[in-house]
Amino acid sequence: MDFKGKVAIVTGAAGGIGRAVSLGFAQGGARVVVVDCDRAGGEASAGIIRQQGGEALFVEADVTRSADVARYVETALDRYGAIDCFHNNAGIEGRVAHTAEYDEAMFDAVIAVNVKGVFLGLRHVLPVMLRQKRGAIVNTASVAGLVATPGMPAYVASKHAVIGLTKTAAGEVARQGIRVNAVCPGPVDTRMIHSLESQINPADPESVNRRYQAAIPSGRYSRPEEIANVVLFLSSDLASNITGAQYLVDGGRIATGGAVTQAIQT
Repeated sequence: MDFKGKVAIVTGAAGGIGRAVSLGFAQGGARVVVVDCDRAGGEASAGIIRQQGGEALFVEADVTRSADVARYVETALDRYGAIDCFHNNAGIEGRVAHTAEYDEAMFDAVIAVNVKGVFLGLRHVLPVMLRQKRGAIVNTASVAGLVATPGMPAYVASKHAVIGLTKTAAGEVARQGIRVNAVCPGPVDTRMIHSLESQINPADPESVNRRYQAAIPSGRYSRPEEIANVVLFLSSDLASNITGAQYLVDGGRIATGGAVTQAIQT
């Protein structure tokens, strides 16, 4: 997958999937704008790219603030003159609690990052791509955008919304040479899944880890690089007629159904 001469923006790039995608773009030859609210982590991601001989800059931004989103877009244009690829990735898991007990402020926070943040990314990047008459966007959804996980009402609602935004935008801009797709990871070996394990069973999160991985047909969580590979494919010319799609990376979790229907006990 050749990204030489291209410019990529990745949000939520301080670690996990976002860092893996940023490194993948850079290894393919892209100049990468690393975006996150975590300055230390974001600077570290950009630093790794530069250490490996790539070109990257970090922009600290809160994706729920339109001014911050506009600033990372403007920074990319000021420095590199274009935006060819956009991984609209920033997201949070929120708390684990049943709907009847879910904290309203936490619900608002999850929706703000996971839905408004994705919307604002589209809102500010799409006009640039429309002027260019080219571009590829990949939004990070989740298996939770396709099926429910009891105990995660805000997260599930937010990821269903990401898929809706993806389909809507894809249909609006396909004739202008822009593609918009979503990647739907199952559990990935990152901070997020380990946070959930600790919330579900603070006394023994490792037992949750073992149970969850055993229920996945592949027998393990995905690695961030495995999600990155799909994002890079969807961003590349190899996916030139793919738009409005949702790509699962879940080790067969949804295909078998059983693991998805297990309620989170709180």
